[in-house]
Amino acid sequence: MKINLLCIGKTDDKEIQKLMSYYEQRLPKYWNFEKIEIPDVKNARNYSPDLLKKEESKQFFQHIDSTDFVVILDEKGKQFTSREFASKIDFWQNNSYKKILFLIGGAYGFSDEIYQRANEKFSLSKMTFTHQMVRLFIIEQFYRADQILQGKPYHND
Repeated sequence: MKINLLCIGKTDDKEIQKLMSYYEQRLPKYWNFEKIEIPDVKNARNYSPDLLKKEESKQFFQHIDSTDFVVILDEKGKQFTSREFASKIDFWQNNSYKKILFLIGGAYGFSDEIYQRANEKFSLSKMTFTHQMVRLFIIEQFYRADQILQGKPYHND
């Protein structure tokens, strides 16, 4: 199984980069994890929010194959406990999903085309976080899910 995290824009904050790297290095090798930072749309200030979402979706679709399982991180998505999230990953592993893509959109979210392509919508919280923080949180949750699935004591109920 391959897990990819697709994000719009780069993570500029060095501390967040350091923490993401910390968790990325601890993910199981057989997940073939890759974080892909898609460049920001040039001259984004000249676009309306809807047009910007459409431009970002074009960039997302360059990384999405027809057989990929796409999960968007969205405020309207379903929330999971860490154990439920680990169970999802376990299900994907046991049912031979080849590639799972987690998408983090830009400041205005996703276009209708991305919503239609998504297989699932997940929400990390009802609160709003910066897109850089969301990257860190989901990568830590990947690590936590692995530890739960291995029966290691990282996660406490």
